[in-house]
Amino acid sequence: MTWLETLFFGNNIAHAVLILSLVVTIGVLLGRIKFGGVSLGVTWVLFVGIVFGHYKMGIDDTIIQFVKEFGLILFVFSVGLQVGPGFFSSFKKGGVSLNVLATIIVFLSCAFAYIIHLLSGTSMVTMVGVLFGAVTNTPGLGAAQQTYADTIGSINPALAGSVDDSIAMGYAVAYPLGVVGITLSIVFIKFLFGMKIERENEHARAEEADNAKSAVKISVEVRNEALVGKTIETMHELLDKDYVVSRLCRADGKIEIPTGRTEVRGGDKLLIITDEQNRESVTAFIGEALDMDSHAWKKLDEQLVSRKIVITREHVSGKTLEQLRVRSVFGVNVTRVTRAGVDLVAAGDLALQFGDRVIVVGSEENIDSLARVLGNSVKDLRHPNLMGIFLGIAVGVIFGSIPFAIPGMPQAIKLGLAGGPLIIAILISSFGYKFKVVTYTTQSANMMLREIGISLFLAAVGLSAGEGFIDTIVNGGGYLWVMYGVVITVLPLIIGAAIGRFGYKLNYYTLMGVMAGSCTNPSALAYSNSVSPNNRQAISYATVYPLSMFLRVLTAQIMMLIAL
Repeated sequence: MTWLETLFFGNNIAHAVLILSLVVTIGVLLGRIKFGGVSLGVTWVLFVGIVFGHYKMGIDDTIIQFVKEFGLILFVFSVGLQVGPGFFSSFKKGGVSLNVLATIIVFLSCAFAYIIHLLSGTSMVTMVGVLFGAVTNTPGLGAAQQTYADTIGSINPALAGSVDDSIAMGYAVAYPLGVVGITLSIVFIKFLFGMKIERENEHARAEEADNAKSAVKISVEVRNEALVGKTIETMHELLDKDYVVSRLCRADGKIEIPTGRTEVRGGDKLLIITDEQNRESVTAFIGEALDMDSHAWKKLDEQLVSRKIVITREHVSGKTLEQLRVRSVFGVNVTRVTRAGVDLVAAGDLALQFGDRVIVVGSEENIDSLARVLGNSVKDLRHPNLMGIFLGIAVGVIFGSIPFAIPGMPQAIKLGLAGGPLIIAILISSFGYKFKVVTYTTQSANMMLREIGISLFLAAVGLSAGEGFIDTIVNGGGYLWVMYGVVITVLPLIIGAAIGRFGYKLNYYTLMGVMAGSCTNPSALAYSNSVSPNNRQAISYATVYPLSMFLRVLTAQIMMLIAL
């Protein structure tokens, strides 16, 4: 039975693979358990790793270091690929105020961690671990550990690559109540601020009604003789108002999607989209208002079809809808573009990317012509673009290793193996098409890459920290870290919610999303989705998530530099 003992307690590759596999397997199984509808998810892998490490079933330090860092890189890079397409657009349409609020919450949590460090005398290195457990942000933990190893190595080369285990221990003890605390904070502010769900729903419906009134559809028959024979483009020049001619129905009942060069005839029926204040002037200029409801146009629209087309031609990547002249050449309308699960406005200056899905409306024949140009070959999406992914990782590692000197800081700051790949992934997924770099991955492939990365990282962290975990909790004051974590979790969220409610006048549902997104916590979002009758919380979560993730990684490094 020597071989079995060697396999479980030895120091070889087979032992390392076996232990990592067992830790991840058991952790994932435990992650399916829910307490009050809330689950710790993949974080169970960390706790299982601690148990294995406690019973001396760890892995060689060199192997564990590689697994930890490579797992972290895979995780943050796949996160960057997902959030990148919506990162810059998240600052539009009210996103600035939501991101400002999320930034306040991020920096408040850092401030409370620092204050607790001063008042309690707890090591700042340990408090960084408690902080990122309290805000349930694993990339921040990885960035903190990487910064510690780099900085210690520059101070004392003999300690290069070493990590203080109290960082992971602080994270582990604070994380469970961090998950629960975020959700409870969302529930608590409803009572603290005297919010009534009925009133919140009324306000939400009123705002939606106002938004609906800002864009109206009107049906108009062309009676202005001066417009007969003129093109749609000329009509816009003659009447300098904001309106779009969405559909045109000829006298014989044939419906068209007009382009700028489409000529208007007397008796044509036009479906026009404009705002309430321009309704009367547009109607009077063109002719006479018609009593045609949406059902009537929908019946006419039966001549047209709506179809989803996938961009699979690399030469199309980087071209804008305007450059492709979708309306003028193909006679179809692009109504929506979806990229990495994010819906983008189909504006003329929007540059398409490989893997984008565009919703088009037009005749069957015209859509077929456009589909041939754009590719629309689903099988081409099944081939992973490994070159773009590993090129991005390589550039991210190089970028993360560049030292940036900041006045007043004892050491130059590096983005490290967490920050560098994250930023490059965001940039390459947004602008890679300009350099003919394709990083498209299906959502399932992205999720697989992310889960593998975070599982390997958490398993490695748990195995390396497990040996002294119990002793730290019992004799090292670790039980106090739990209380510190609760303070860091709850108070910044309550203060941030107060600013959002009374400063920005945000709806309760929007606040839900901001609070969950500022902590990058999907469990809190899942709870918010379960109690909300609309999708405002999901929109605000997606709006603040990219910047919050970036700031968590950045502040982890800054705080660790301050600690050292």
